[in-house]
Amino acid sequence: MGAPVERTRIRRLPDKAVREREALHGVLDAGMVAHVAFVDDDQPYAIPVAYGRDGDTVLFHGSTGSRLFRLLAGGAPCCLSVTLLDGLILARSAFEASMRYRSAMVLGRCTVIEDQVAALRTISEHLVPGRWDVVRPPSRKELAATLVLALPLDEWSLKVSDGWPETSPEDEGWSPPTGVIPIRTVLDDFVEGEA
Repeated sequence: MGAPVERTRIRRLPDKAVREREALHGVLDAGMVAHVAFVDDDQPYAIPVAYGRDGDTVLFHGSTGSRLFRLLAGGAPCCLSVTLLDGLILARSAFEASMRYRSAMVLGRCTVIEDQVAALRTISEHLVPGRWDVVRPPSRKELAATLVLALPLDEWSLKVSDGWPETSPEDEGWSPPTGVIPIRTVLDDFVEGEA
């Protein structure tokens, strides 16, 4: 179970809060893109990153030349989020229309990973299992240009919406189809291209 803390306590629709760490791992393992948000000189930024989970840590990487990644490497507080969209909820009214989703948020400070190769392997295997074993490993020059960061899963929240359309008395007389349009992400067949 994840220990609820004040900063990650779900206030809006708290019945959608999920506190099981295994459920958090499931969302992180199913996603492919995370957004990392932070503030630099009073300006907020949110950047998309490929990532992988290693136990109770999220790993992601960027360029050593990136001012924003250097800021994160220096310990700036950040927020990492992953959202999986599972469906569109169609109700009788526009107000009650909603989405089915699983949304994870992690707060904390990143540390720099010294064993870059193992961390990059974790990220690669998260995205395309088995790929790391058939590609050329990173060179020293490529590793020198890469910053791998780790964010511990110490302070987090998980919100899951999996409901059905709701109606209200004002909907009487309106009869559009109601229900859910499921959404799923499917990896298609590999298309070989020129290297």
